[in-house]
Amino acid sequence: MYASLKSFASSFFVTGDPLIYGADVSIVLTTIAIVFVLFYFKKWGWLWREWLTTVDHKKIGMMYLIASLLMLFRGGVDALLMRAQLAMPNLQFLQADHYNAVFTTHGTIMILFMAMPMMFGLFNMVVPLQIGARDVAYPYLNAVSFWLFFFGAMLFNISFVIGGSPDAGWLSYPPLSEMSGSPGVGQNFYIWGIQISGIGSLATGINFIVTILKMRAPGMKLMKMPMFTWSVFSSSIIIIFAFPILTVTLALLFIDRFLGGHLFTMDGGGNPMMYVNLIWMWGHPEVYIVVLPAFGIFSEIVATFSRKRIFGYKSMVFALMSISILSFFTWVHHFFTMGSGADVNVFFAIATMAIGIPTGAKVFNWLFTMFRGRIRLEQPMLWTLAFIPCFVVGGATGVMLAVAPADYQYHNSYFLIAHFHQVLIGGVVFGYLAGIYYWWPKLFGFKLNDRLGKYAFWLWNIGFYVCFMPQYALGFMGMTRRVYTYGWDMGWAPLNLVSTIGAFLMGIGFVFQVWQILYSVKYGERDTTGDPWNGRTLEWSIPSPPPMYNFAVVPVAAEQDSYWEEKERRNFAPAPPVPASKLESIHMPKNSGIPFIFSAFWFVAGFGFVFDWLWMAILGMLGVGATLLARSFQYDTDYYVPVEEVIETEKAAGRAV
Repeated sequence: MYASLKSFASSFFVTGDPLIYGADVSIVLTTIAIVFVLFYFKKWGWLWREWLTTVDHKKIGMMYLIASLLMLFRGGVDALLMRAQLAMPNLQFLQADHYNAVFTTHGTIMILFMAMPMMFGLFNMVVPLQIGARDVAYPYLNAVSFWLFFFGAMLFNISFVIGGSPDAGWLSYPPLSEMSGSPGVGQNFYIWGIQISGIGSLATGINFIVTILKMRAPGMKLMKMPMFTWSVFSSSIIIIFAFPILTVTLALLFIDRFLGGHLFTMDGGGNPMMYVNLIWMWGHPEVYIVVLPAFGIFSEIVATFSRKRIFGYKSMVFALMSISILSFFTWVHHFFTMGSGADVNVFFAIATMAIGIPTGAKVFNWLFTMFRGRIRLEQPMLWTLAFIPCFVVGGATGVMLAVAPADYQYHNSYFLIAHFHQVLIGGVVFGYLAGIYYWWPKLFGFKLNDRLGKYAFWLWNIGFYVCFMPQYALGFMGMTRRVYTYGWDMGWAPLNLVSTIGAFLMGIGFVFQVWQILYSVKYGERDTTGDPWNGRTLEWSIPSPPPMYNFAVVPVAAEQDSYWEEKERRNFAPAPPVPASKLESIHMPKNSGIPFIFSAFWFVAGFGFVFDWLWMAILGMLGVGATLLARSFQYDTDYYVPVEEVIETEKAAGRAV
């Protein structure tokens, strides 16, 4: 009995690596600390009522944000582990298999479990406020989306201490991701973690398309919407067409691994290039899914801190929608070297260059907006200004990669690594950090400390260039991707050491941001006006943080930058108090525990599929079905906030008379 338990434990838990043991200890201690705090302060009921069962889009956005910052930490640690291994030749800090697992989890986490939830957090926190809505179109589905993401991310992340991490690369090309190349359960964690969270992502895209089309304030026509809302709309369009491709692709890989389908194995009559095409038909639009909202954020920030209406509004809208279409016609540039033929390569090279035109046009629009504007260098504007040169370099190197003959030289080299980090960090991460700094006082009621924020800003930016500029040169020198060690004779050591120093500088910058948040919770400047930046859109017309129902009276927004125009008519006076006579009971959705329980059953089912424990998978799927059935019989799903409560809430914010 003991021998069998010992054998099971040795195969179930990851052993043999001091780093993994350290992770085990930290997980156990953190779990104990959380449970102790909840018991000591008797917060279990509060946690369930206020957070685990909430359908409030603002609280869901906050949970997305917290989860994404945790994933940024996890993915960042993976990056530092890789850079430590590559800092000098012939290091044995990580073994080859561990290095493969680290770069696989780093890429997957940063794209799917950091960038996507940070994006969805901003969607939730901002879009309903910008369009004058009291909630999203489907609040219950919104909660389902978050908890599916959360449990999918949890399933993926436990793989590095249970079962073993996936190690076939962040896109898991066959045959390495087939049973022949990855016989362990790591690849199963990859499939089911992404599948479960991907369902939530697809639901979010649907939810926000309907929200934007159907729930705008009276008078707000499509061509009067804020630019961030337009960027969310264009990103959501890509989501609903791209994510089903990912779902089907991973389902086919699941059939190969579990049922011997041989869809992607050559010796069984399949074709691994079919997988590569399918995964990139999702993978390259995915890049635009995460970067388009960042473009919307920059548009809002540039207009606000230049005190000018965005230059070329219609061209910006056209650029966003053009990118959402063209993004589906560029995927083959990821494998120009596979031998598709000149005609195919030429088409996708031209399409890739063409998508740079609307992308570049937006940069000029931002510059023209700043031209002769009264620019204020607040924290959100600093990140925006840092983005522009960074993204220009990333775009230029992207055009270099779009040239098919040249790509034969750059392909799979560190030049490519530098390029996509230049775009994804300089565009996506800088954009979302700018958005977090910009909307933080609106959601939380206080500003983030400026001094600590500037330390973080300069460490991030200096570290970024120190880290990734040498990698362009390393690519030209012949250093390829996925190399985990190298010899002194290659001549790569000095530049790799410099790159590693830059990575650790960015890590220190993140530490300063965590310190900044913790410090500002107690000492941050409180926002008593609801409009700390002198903003232009509707979210700045209500108190900070917003009440549960957002708007006591649904606003009328017949103009672009409607709140700015209203303030100009009032000579920039704050929003006036709401007359109590105009207030009435407000219809709101009730909280529900079903989304949490539903997603937890998906986790159970996914865990069962990972280990091929059919009893657990069946139990989990039965739970999924039972929660769906329970929801279908749930009729008491909404309520009215009494007008007396609305009046009291508005009075507490100094708004009702």
